[in-house]
Amino acid sequence: MLVPAPVQDNAASRAARRWRQTHERAIVGEFIDLLKIPNISGNHGDVRRNAEAIAALMQAHGISARLISADDADPIVVGEVPTPGASRTIVFYAHYDGQPLDPKEWATPPFTPTLRNKMMEEGGQVIPLPPAGASLDPESRLYARSSSDDKAPIVAMLAALDALRDARMSLASNIKFVFEGEEERGSPDLVRLLSGNKPSFSGDVWLMCDGPVHQTRRPLIYFGARDVVTFDVTVYGPNSELHSGHYGNWAPNPALLLSQLLTSMKDSRGRVVVPGFYDEITPLGATERAALGAAPNIDRELMREFWLGSTEGAPATLTDLVTQPSLNIRGLASARVGAQESNVIPASATAAIDIRLVKGMDPSRTLDRVIDHIRNQGYFVVSREPDANIRQSHARVAFVERKHVGLGAVRTPMDLPISQEVIRTVNSIRGPAVTLPNMGGSLPLAEIEQSLGSRTIVIPMANHDNHQHSANENLRIQNLWDGIELMAALMAM
Repeated sequence: MLVPAPVQDNAASRAARRWRQTHERAIVGEFIDLLKIPNISGNHGDVRRNAEAIAALMQAHGISARLISADDADPIVVGEVPTPGASRTIVFYAHYDGQPLDPKEWATPPFTPTLRNKMMEEGGQVIPLPPAGASLDPESRLYARSSSDDKAPIVAMLAALDALRDARMSLASNIKFVFEGEEERGSPDLVRLLSGNKPSFSGDVWLMCDGPVHQTRRPLIYFGARDVVTFDVTVYGPNSELHSGHYGNWAPNPALLLSQLLTSMKDSRGRVVVPGFYDEITPLGATERAALGAAPNIDRELMREFWLGSTEGAPATLTDLVTQPSLNIRGLASARVGAQESNVIPASATAAIDIRLVKGMDPSRTLDRVIDHIRNQGYFVVSREPDANIRQSHARVAFVERKHVGLGAVRTPMDLPISQEVIRTVNSIRGPAVTLPNMGGSLPLAEIEQSLGSRTIVIPMANHDNHQHSANENLRIQNLWDGIELMAALMAM
């Protein structure tokens, strides 16, 4: 049974609101300076410049900060605010690296933060920043890569700490800040950095400040995340493109073969039909099922927003479906379309695929099941680019390239004392939060829990319509203000 929320009154969040209202332009100015630094994940020089800038920013806010790295790993920025006599440590996590992008797809340059009076899709126009000391329209939006994913929480945390200090509010816990630089690449070095520096990262609970709030704009708390497995499948036709008139109906078309292979993996309702795919799932408990039942049903509104005439898995709702695993085709490539299209039989076809796993599913075994399914469709499966001998020796050849295989999905029980305390704290700010067993996306929760033995809870703050991972990423300014109040309340709990 979930503990009822207290009356909506949180002294820390109120103090944060008062402080923010007199420092809005300065907060956004600091945010803009951070957003100007290119941060594409894997561009090591740029990522390090971000880490150094964040460490300097933390020092300027009175936080002892340092970089932790090893070999060619991008650094983790670590900061600490000790509290004398505190019996527990709360770790606040965010990441500062960003998704790759194509600048041509952006309306304004991705590393030139641009303020608009509202969403572009609603006719939002570019507006100047207000002068120093002025306030901002809370419905205006700041456009830049990582404005929502995931530099906003970093700025919100620093502002929240300033507000608490200004109000002379004492903290009950030791506070640590951990800002990662490889999350968008699947956190490949996180386990070894955590395991090799446990005293720097140890804490009773990690609050993962990433992702969007609920589509209704209500606060949202996730108690887990789906894990992700990514891989590519390439199938082959001739060794070079052939004239579709001269060789059509004779040379196998890999684009068609791949399409048939992909449709064999899911049924018409979107359920994965790979044998054994759902066998290992850990079922939800009573508290988790009750939380799902209490969550708002926003499917109709989202369908209108995204121009959808139907959904996979209906009548099951989005809230229910993200607690189940998925198999998604995230990209397809074969020959060319548009102005470059030509009458050819392609030489090959490739699908980029991700699998989202829920608690209980073993990532490697799940991928092996998919590979077995490909074999059962008549393909000879190889783990590297096949040569002429292999291609001529088998009617159908599939090259499966493993990209990322995680450690598995985790969930923190909702009825733990720390879970209940987080729920009560968030509820005390702006009313009841939506609580869900897991988010649909992925975060390095398993890496943290397995390396350190800490619990993890996800506390997002960005707007749901932020174009995360895509062009024209943005943050609604009110979400930044709400995030500052949220961070202050969680620090003071």
